[in-house]
Amino acid sequence: MLAFLSRRLLQIVPTIILVSMLIFGLQQLLPGDPALIMAGEERDPAVLQQIREQYRLNDPVPVRYLFWMKGVLQGDLGESMRLKSSVASLVAEKLPVTLQLAAMALLFALGIGIPAGIVSAVKKETAWDYGANLFALWGLSTPNFWLGILMIFLFSVTLGWLPASGYVRLGEDWRQSLATTIMPAFVLGNALAAVLMRHTRSAMLQAMGADYVRTARAKGLQEGRVVLKHALRNAMTPVITLGALEFGTLLSGAVLTEQVFTIPGFGKLIVDAVFNRDYAVVQGVVLVTSTIYIMLNLAADVAYMLVNPRLRG
Repeated sequence: MLAFLSRRLLQIVPTIILVSMLIFGLQQLLPGDPALIMAGEERDPAVLQQIREQYRLNDPVPVRYLFWMKGVLQGDLGESMRLKSSVASLVAEKLPVTLQLAAMALLFALGIGIPAGIVSAVKKETAWDYGANLFALWGLSTPNFWLGILMIFLFSVTLGWLPASGYVRLGEDWRQSLATTIMPAFVLGNALAAVLMRHTRSAMLQAMGADYVRTARAKGLQEGRVVLKHALRNAMTPVITLGALEFGTLLSGAVLTEQVFTIPGFGKLIVDAVFNRDYAVVQGVVLVTSTIYIMLNLAADVAYMLVNPRLRG
């Protein structure tokens, strides 16, 4: 296990460096001049020159990249041109919001998708199976923004059970925090639950037809034990991978949901930064998101070994 982790960590370092180069390089392809946006309508040449010197916009791209990476290695992601605050502080402020939203969405997805997939596989070609597949089709076909608006109309406007928008931090009032995030979390987790259901069903059907399951049944073990202890444990390997990767997707793909529910998370931060040509914020947010995604891949590999001991050798 230790040797495997060492090899994977050595692979992660060049991967993050390559990702950082891509982030910085692609950022330069965005149209527009951030100095012109910051200078305002008058655009005094002296002010433009000062802005370009302050943010090194006149330097060659490789020089700016090396200067940026030096700051990243020291924990400095740069300064927001528009907000005049450090990118690291913005990330520290916005990341917990999206992490909470993504974690709740993943809990919804796991709590709905995996049981539905198990039932669908065990009750193959029955009403339970058809119902689970219908749910998966609905989850995959429903746009997040439409479902969000529908839930706001039903639970906020009509029933008055939940707030329509806004966000309260867990540390301030955990009940109100859950109330403001439960709808957007369900909207985000809805499609993922459908995907998890289909993958769990497929993996379970394959496991249920394996020799070790037939042997367990021949020994007279109860069906519930055969399904949960033998089939499910082996079927969880691809589902773990999907869950880990999709958690990273939730972090970077919550833009529409955060906009609909007016949640000040990562999605809104990066959208505002792109529109305002705030290079440092875009680079910092994407780099942090990419690093989290890479670490989630590592976590998935470790989880493989914990679930399936045969992979430890």
